Order: sequence, then C-alpha cells, then structure tokens
Amino acid sequence: MTQVSIAELVAGAKAGKVVSFPTDTVPALGALPENAALIFGVKQRSMNKPLILMAADSEQVWDFVEGCKKEYEIWQQVADKYWGGALTLVLPASAKVPQCMNPKDPTTIGVRVPQSDIACSILAQTGPLATTSANLSGEPPLQTMAEIEAQFPHILTLETTEYDAKTSAIGIPSTVAKWSGEKWQILRQGAVNLDIQNITF
Repeated sequence: MTQVSIAELVAGAKAGKVVSFPTDTVPALGALPENAALIFGVKQRSMNKPLILMAADSEQVWDFVEGCKKEYEIWQQVADKYWGGALTLVLPASAKVPQCMNPKDPTTIGVRVPQSDIACSILAQTGPLATTSANLSGEPPLQTMAEIEAQFPHILTLETTEYDAKTSAIGIPSTVAKWSGEKWQILRQGAVNLDIQNITF
C-alpha cells in the first residue's frame, strides 16, 4: 500500500520522493522543484514539456519569477482575480527555478495556485512543488487516488480518508496563459475562460 496520511505525504515530498494528491482540476504528481527530473522519469514524459510550479498562495510564487515592478503589478492583478483556480501563468523564471523544471526553456516557468483546500494544505507545508497531471505521458489524466496507486505503485498517494472525495476535481486541466512581455497569449484553453486580454502594459 502506498496510500498515506497528509503528514506522511508531506514528509515524503520533503525527503525527495514523488507524491500524488488531489487538486481542483485533475490529481497531480508532485516533487520538490530540485527533484523535478524524477517526475519526468515516472511519467515517461518528454523533457520538452515543462512542469508546473504549484503553490499554496501567490506569495509562495513570486520568488520563482522575475519581472519589473509594472509586470509584478499586472501578474498580481491576474492572480487576485483567478487564484486559487484553474489558471496557469507562464512567466519569466528567476534564478531560483531549477533548470530541470523546464529543460527546453529554463527562462520561463508555469505557476499556479489551486482552488483546493487539501492541495493548498499540503503545499503550505512542503513549499511549492513541481507538478503535472497524474498519468503516463500521452494517456488521459487519472481521476482517483486508487487509479494512481494502481498505475504508480511506488508513489506516495493520499489516503481517501484524508479528504472528501465528493469535492472532487473538475477533471479538466488548467488554462495556460503566457506573458509575452506586453500581453497574454493563451497556450492551452482549459477550465478557465480568461478576461485578461486588456490587462497589458
């Protein structure tokens, strides 16, 4: 059995293991940013596809991104409106982001704060984690901890008794919006319909 309590999951992540937990979109695989390479291996994921940095709140995010004062103000506006929620922002990465988070383009990093009490409780204790959907690359996202445990028997998954399964995820990935330096570009239309095209320099 690899299903564990929140405390054991947090301890496992801090010890460098890959863990899985529910979010507001689809369940996630997660690891400390410096251990992101483990997720690529477990998921059999192409190194060309970056991972997302998931955090408990926007304050955990800003050290991992870099911009001018005006850009931070714009990013904060969007965060205030859409976080927690199913929106990933792709922003310029700071030196704090390990290259293994995005091997193809280490100058950017996708960041998100989920609208999930259980995910945020875990992230508040671990700090921001490198994350991706819990599935083998190219296959549909797995929807339950039981499915994840079956496909990834060596990964720590959260006990179903630790959360209300009825507050389940929407099953749709997050919308991904990239900051171009002047405006937003939608890279993936997901669960959130953005109204941020006018939030520009």
